[in-house]
Amino acid sequence: EKAREVRDTSLKVPHGETGTVIGVRTFSREDGDELPPGVNELVRVYVAQKRKIQDGDKLAGRHGNKGVISKILPIEDMPFLEDGTPVDIVLNPLGVPSRMNIGQVLETHLGWVAKTGWKVEGDDADWKRQLRSIDAHESEGDTNVATPVFDGAREEEISGLLESTLPNRDGKQLIGRTGKAQLFDGRSGEPLPDPIAVGYVYILKL
Repeated sequence: EKAREVRDTSLKVPHGETGTVIGVRTFSREDGDELPPGVNELVRVYVAQKRKIQDGDKLAGRHGNKGVISKILPIEDMPFLEDGTPVDIVLNPLGVPSRMNIGQVLETHLGWVAKTGWKVEGDDADWKRQLRSIDAHESEGDTNVATPVFDGAREEEISGLLESTLPNRDGKQLIGRTGKAQLFDGRSGEPLPDPIAVGYVYILKL
């Protein structure tokens, strides 16, 4: 008789799918939890999955800049830098003036400086002397940096740091004071008509 009153309406992970259990929560009517009629106990298992991005997925940055993937290309078809390094993501430049979130441009430039490392020569400017006074006038690549958006690094400092970035393995500095680089079309190999801002930013899949 008891067996008839118990129904197993469990939701199961579909066959063939995998994931990592990141949390388990138990709800019980005896503990005062609100449950649907006829349910005495509920166990909720949270499973995290790694999924490959696809057209139509939504991505977002740290500055309210969000958008939808319009096309995914093979890595050999993506625009590439002078040393052959392909870019991971191409963002529509209209996403900057439409929302006026200039923080994403700041993150792009400082991300490049932090990734490549820098070495500031001389002390003919206040910002150079200030960096030297805290022993931050040079650094290897992959350095963690942070700055307030409006009360932090000024335009002169960012331009100077971009100009002081360390060269790549070929001895070339791919980006100068402007923060822009010459990109080449991955399909034709031809240079794109204008320099384009290139850097490192944090992008999250929503």
